[in-house]
This record gives sequence, C-alpha cells and structure tokens, in this order.
Amino acid sequence: MAGEEPVLGAKKKLRKLRKKIRKLEAELAQARSFTHAVSPLAPKGGFPDLPEIGGVSFSAVAAGVRYRDRLDVMLAEIAPGAAIAGAFTRSATRSAPVLDCQLKIGGTREGGAALIVNSGNSNAFTGKAGERAVAAIVSEVSRVCGVPEARVFTASTGVIGEPLPFEKITAQIEGLHAAARPGAIADAARAIMTTDTFPKGAAKEIVVDGKPVRIAGIAKGSGMIAPDMATMLVFIFTDAEIEQPTLQAMVLELTDQTFNNITVDSDTSTSDTLLVAATGASEVRVTAEDGPFREALHDVMRDLAQQVVRDGEGATKFVEVRVTGAASPQDARTHAMAIANSPLVKTAIAGEDPNWGRVVMAIGKSGARADRDRLQIRFGDILVAADGWVSPDYREEDGAAYMKNDELVIAVDLGLGEGEATVWTCDLTHAYIQINADYRS
Repeated sequence: MAGEEPVLGAKKKLRKLRKKIRKLEAELAQARSFTHAVSPLAPKGGFPDLPEIGGVSFSAVAAGVRYRDRLDVMLAEIAPGAAIAGAFTRSATRSAPVLDCQLKIGGTREGGAALIVNSGNSNAFTGKAGERAVAAIVSEVSRVCGVPEARVFTASTGVIGEPLPFEKITAQIEGLHAAARPGAIADAARAIMTTDTFPKGAAKEIVVDGKPVRIAGIAKGSGMIAPDMATMLVFIFTDAEIEQPTLQAMVLELTDQTFNNITVDSDTSTSDTLLVAATGASEVRVTAEDGPFREALHDVMRDLAQQVVRDGEGATKFVEVRVTGAASPQDARTHAMAIANSPLVKTAIAGEDPNWGRVVMAIGKSGARADRDRLQIRFGDILVAADGWVSPDYREEDGAAYMKNDELVIAVDLGLGEGEATVWTCDLTHAYIQINADYRS
C-alpha cells in the first residue's frame, strides 16, 4: 500500500542509524581500553623473520624507565669501521639525544659503534639535565662496550619535559652488553615502542656479484607523526660496505621519498631520529650509482614508513593520497599533505562517508596552485568529480561501498602540469583522542 512506503523508508533509516551507533559504541569501547589490541591494519603475519646482519648484535631489557614489566631499553653493538648515516627532526625544540647524534654523524669511523635507545621518556625539553643524562649514558656505554664516545649514539622516545632517570639505564648496560647477540633484533623492536600496538620490522636481501647483501630495519611510531626529516625512531642495519658520505646522501634522498611522505596527525616530534649503519661484513662494496642496493634500501624504508601509518593511534583505515597534474612536485606534495592532514577528510574516512567535498576543501586551502574547473577526484577507480562538478556517472552508493574498505586511495588530478606526489595517512577516530588525552595518566 502507498501508506506503507514512508514507514518502510523510516525503518530503513532507523536500521542504518542503529548500525552507526553500534559502530561508534565499539570504537568508543576500544578507545576507553586503549591498552588496545593490535591495530587492525597491522601486517597479518606479525613481526617478520629478519635476517641477522653481520657485525651487529642486539639486546633489550626492562629497566623501568616509565613502564613496568616490559622491555624499554635496547642496545645495538656495531662492528669497528661501520659507516653511520642519519636524519633528524628539524623541530626547534629537538631533544638532547637528537642534538648529540647530529654532532656525531659524519665523524670518525675508527673503533666500534653502539646505539642505545629507551622508551617512556623522550629526554626532550629537559635543559642541562638532559645533556647530563646523555653524557652519562654515552660514557657508560663507551666504557662497557669498549667503543669511542664519539661512536655512541642515543635516542629516547616518550613523555616530553620530564627528567630522564638515566641511572635506570646505566645500571643495565653491563647486562645488555653481556646478553647482546645477532638474532635479538625483535626484542630491540619491542623495547622502543610507546603507544605502538605492534613492533615494526622490514628486511630485504639482494645479490651483488654473486654475494648476498642484507638490510634489516626496525621502527617505532604511532602518534605525533608528521615528520620533517625522517620520522619517530628508525634504525636500519646492512652488511654492505659503503662510504659514509655516500650512505648519508642516499639516506637523505630516500627519506624524502618515504618517511617525509607520511602523516598521522600533522604533529612533528621533538625526537625523530633515523640512523642507518653499514658494517661492510658482506665485503660487497656499494657506490653512489648502485641501483639495486638503493632500491632495496628504499623498499625497507617505505615498508617501515607505511607500518607507522598502519599503527596510527586509533587508526582503522590506511589511506594513500595521490596527486598528479600539479604545476610542480612541491605543489603536488602541498596538496597531498593538505588532504592527508585535514581532520574533516580523516573523520569522514573514519565514518566511511564518501564526502568528496572535503577533498575539494583541502585542495582549496592548501595554498598551492589549483583550478576548480580542471580538477578530477577519484576514490579508487571511481571517478567522483571532474571539470568543476560531480561526475554525471558517479553514484553515492558506489562511493559509500568503496569507503568500507580497510585500504583506500584518494586520487586527485589538478590538470595543470607534470608535478606529482604520493603520501600515506590514516583516519581519525575517537580512540586517537582517548589515547592522547590519557597518555600521561
């Protein structure tokens, strides 16, 4: 009967509303118990089986820097002569460990090297006390491990503005040194976690002149992710033989293609540190022109960068933003980051709402050149808008169905030139707010 149609329509709307309420209640429940389970976007196989890297040994311990009964300090001991390259946050309030590492990059290659990292306290905005903490840790690592102080690198991650209880770290160094072994990189990856829900690792092996060359890396990062150098904490090890200036140039170039193209929340950390150590144990020499090694290192860095996004605090969607047709590469990146960092875009994605108007908004506010009437916007393969208007073939239900996927692509063509850029981000959910509101509790 005709009178039944409005009733059926109302019931359908009510069912949709109840479904949304159930989804929101589930998200809120997860947010309230943010000792949270592993991110739904985590690699399905768990932490990968990383190869041992000749010339590097690892150990980790629960020192109680902030957390109880969990690994929170790791040590990597690196063979004499290894080349160390790095990239660091350009934050004006960078931490004492970052400043110390920056002074040491490009220095002597004589003697062994060591990397010691703690989680739970960033040793940032701690003034002279922070410098003294770094000096004490460096001195003890140098003494116990028998490496020059100029070759001891430190990194810290966690709460800002609280003095680092460095005595808890120095008390563990002899035990860390005694326990170090090549196969303990997984423990090292767990020790550097803060709000991360899973340890992050990646590896690549190539063959050069009949000899294997291995690369293995670990990373931590979940929130305060909008890098301006590298990102969070990232440590990569390879048995390739390579000159430090060559490795340094390669790391900086590849950083711009990987870690500098991710964002979770538009906030740049005070502690971002990326270090790459090349031990030379494979006896395979790598030059600046070496394509296979560069490509392999790029793959490891991109993998780790994307894992950080997949572990974005409270994330349920992994999003690739592709911008093409920009007036310049820089314009393309500006537009891509404007989309990726927009709270309105990110919350629409969290709600599985194909609100393409928010993408238009983000492009318009970015400050880079755009022409409304040349824009094309796609969700995956779906043409949503073109020529300054919604596409005549676009159906809202198609967009809504696409947004239910865990992995999404937002593609924009500006129609202005050859500039292009790709960045990776995630959605913004209730859990992000709860995690960060309660972070110091």
